[in-house]
Order: sequence, then C-alpha cells, then structure tokens
Amino acid sequence: AHGVLIALEITGLPAGEWVAFHVHETGKCDHQTGHASAGGHFNPTNAEHGYLTGKGPHAGDMPNQRVGPDGVLRAQAFNSVVKLDGGDTAIRGKVLMIHGGQDDYKSQPAGDAGNRQACAVIE
Repeated sequence: AHGVLIALEITGLPAGEWVAFHVHETGKCDHQTGHASAGGHFNPTNAEHGYLTGKGPHAGDMPNQRVGPDGVLRAQAFNSVVKLDGGDTAIRGKVLMIHGGQDDYKSQPAGDAGNRQACAVIE
C-alpha cells in the first residue's frame, strides 16, 4: 500500500510564515552548504514539479505549512504517492527539507520555494 503520514515539529523557523517542505532525493543534510547535498525533490517518475502543472507533482512534493507564532512548525501531511519502504517510491533514508518561502506549486524545478532552512533524514 502507498501513502505515508508525515508529522513535523521543527523549532527556530520564521514565526507566522508559510513555508514549503518536500522530500528530497538523497539522505544527506549539510547545513554549511545550504543542504545542497540533499539533491533535488524526490522524483522517481520524472514528473514535473507542482500540484498546478499538468504533468506533476513530484513524488516528494508536499503542501505548504504555516509556522506558528512561536516559530514552531507543527504539522501533519499525507503523501499518497510514496511509501516508507520498498520499491521506487520508498522514502526511508531520503530527507525532509523545509524551505524559507512557500512553494508556488508550478515553477520548475522546485516551486520557487526559497533557501533550504532545515533538513532531517527520514528514519
């Protein structure tokens, strides 16, 4: 069965802002390089980026989330395209990435979502 419920609780983000989050293709986070080692969005089917494109979304595309007034992002989002283990759409060992801006759901290749702010490996 496909589908993973992703729960987040991340501190130190810009209070009250909408931010993008995605599953990225590698299992590497490196704050010193702006998390460049995480690669692009997880996209095993070579789809276009975004919910608003006719040939999207990437498997790793997720909906924007709002950071609370305390700078903490508390969210749950379900991704029906991926699964945790086994096969081409498995995300265990990939990373979750929080971006500094919101995803516009259409710009290629990554939704014009801004800098990579936080990164965590999916275990």
